[in-house]
Amino acid sequence: QVQLVESGGGLVQAGGSLRLSCAASGRIFRSYTMGWFRQAPGKDREFVAGISWSGGGTSYADSVKGRFTISRDNAKNTVNLQMNSLKPEDTAVYYCAARLSTRILTGRYNYDYWGQGTQVTVSS
Repeated sequence: QVQLVESGGGLVQAGGSLRLSCAASGRIFRSYTMGWFRQAPGKDREFVAGISWSGGGTSYADSVKGRFTISRDNAKNTVNLQMNSLKPEDTAVYYCAARLSTRILTGRYNYDYWGQGTQVTVSS
């Protein structure tokens, strides 16, 4: 079992920045590929970014490339999402997710563990 707890969400103006963090506990964190997803009202949960167990591999949705950066610290069992140049369309609940695999996959059903989510609201 892996427990995930997100933090760092909030209200920010367009063009601003936020840093989300996900703290993991339970089984060996470094064995897990980690991902960030988001879900806006009335929309499906979508992949935002993923990072391999070593941190050497990353993947991003086209909509956030160049603006968001995912990173992890296996010594602290944390994964972070630095979000810059935020837009109103980034408004959503952001979820941290984990999968026991070396591959970064973008489908939500490929992930085994989820946090409770943190709200990000970007005002125009």
